[in-house]
Amino acid sequence: MLVVVAAAAVAAATLIPLGFVAVSTVTTDPQTAAGLVLRPRVGLLLTNTVALVALTVPLCVVLGVTAAWLVERTDLPGARVWSLLLAAPLAIPAFVNSYAWISTMPRLAGLTGGVLISVLSYFPLVYIPAAAMLRRLDPALEQSAASLGQGPWRVFLRVVLPQLRIAVLGGSLVVALHLLAEFGAFSMIRFDTFTTAIMDQYKSTFNSSAANMLAAVLVGLCLVLLVIEASARGNARYAKVGSGSSGGPGISRLRGWTVPSTAFVVALLILALGVPLYSIGRWLFAGGVAAWDLPELSAALGQSIGFGVLGALATTVLAYPVAWLTVRFPGRFSALLESVDYVASSMPAIVVGLAFITVTVHWFYPLYQTLPVVIAAYVLLLLPRALVNLRAGIAQVPHQLEEAAAALGGGPVRTFVRVTLRLTAPAAAAAGALTFLGVVNELTATLLLAPTGTRTLATRFWSLSAELDYAAAAPYALAMIVISLPMTYLLYRQSQKALGL
Repeated sequence: MLVVVAAAAVAAATLIPLGFVAVSTVTTDPQTAAGLVLRPRVGLLLTNTVALVALTVPLCVVLGVTAAWLVERTDLPGARVWSLLLAAPLAIPAFVNSYAWISTMPRLAGLTGGVLISVLSYFPLVYIPAAAMLRRLDPALEQSAASLGQGPWRVFLRVVLPQLRIAVLGGSLVVALHLLAEFGAFSMIRFDTFTTAIMDQYKSTFNSSAANMLAAVLVGLCLVLLVIEASARGNARYAKVGSGSSGGPGISRLRGWTVPSTAFVVALLILALGVPLYSIGRWLFAGGVAAWDLPELSAALGQSIGFGVLGALATTVLAYPVAWLTVRFPGRFSALLESVDYVASSMPAIVVGLAFITVTVHWFYPLYQTLPVVIAAYVLLLLPRALVNLRAGIAQVPHQLEEAAAALGGGPVRTFVRVTLRLTAPAAAAAGALTFLGVVNELTATLLLAPTGTRTLATRFWSLSAELDYAAAAPYALAMIVISLPMTYLLYRQSQKALGL
């Protein structure tokens, strides 16, 4: 009963952003709401956002699936090294990528710049699950198609590609949600989206009605994306019955395509990794010793690590009841709780920030701009990262062990600590590590909710880059990448063991 109450409380708390949007929409005068929504500015923002998603997501799919197929299913030289490097761009926050490109190409702006930076930042979100799926596919299906006279391209298009459907759709959804939520990267290149407009509205006039109506449209776009992904995924089954073919996956020989394929991977890595690292290195060299304000950098590093640890602990602990209930008692109620958590956590950070600001200002003012509110926002935004890992970990713990411990006189708490917690420790560690990565690189919610005087690596980098002090911002960018790399490697290793979809 206690677990049910805890899980329900977590789910209820995650509904704060949706409740905020719903209440603000209903309480706004219909004529005022129509005037705020049906204006040319909103039409421009909608056009920019839809165009950004429509161009970026397909490009990420093409690049991600192509790269995954080359490193997993061909004799590409150095495939093992390339497979790891292709996941590394996730260690570079999108706003750092934008900083690197805008300092290299100052005229980069608008939709072109937004698509370029987004594709280079987010294609690994498609590449990683696609590569994991390719690694686990039953080669018997491909062998059967080949034996029926199908050529390599037809086998790929008719057999392999359809089996990547779940991985591609899941990765595409994550990319699209990131595009709707991103603020820093697009603000730097002067590309207006709903998130940048909401932030500008909030900072300039604190006009809650205008910002709330824009947030309502943004939430509507998020829900549309969730429905589209669920419909496209369908009810097709992809699991194999039995052990499948005993042989490994078929490896295609590139032959004359070896050089172009290698050039493709190298070019992609130069754009996604080389340019940011070169730009950061260039500014570090230009700034010299003066760029390294060690006391300030150490303070920001300490606050980022502190926020990351607290956010990771809180998110992992609060995710346990939901994950345990979902695995041990599957049904409509547990599925509803999990779905609520996922839907609410898909909300952009700007909406979450505005929701918490409104709630604390009107009803819990002593909590306004305090650490607990910041941590609560991190939990809401990052809960799915912990849920996916914990659900997989709990599913691997035989429930008979928990029942045996209870039969021997161990209470629920003792059984959980001595059996469930010990056996799910690796999954909990992975959940905490991925949540830590999200907190360290989080910018928007931190800017809105953090106590006055807070200086994390992300906010300090943002402040300096906004002042065009690129040399002083470079150490903070480098620190974020260095902290993120081990977590990105963990994500890559996790994908080799399981899909986690």
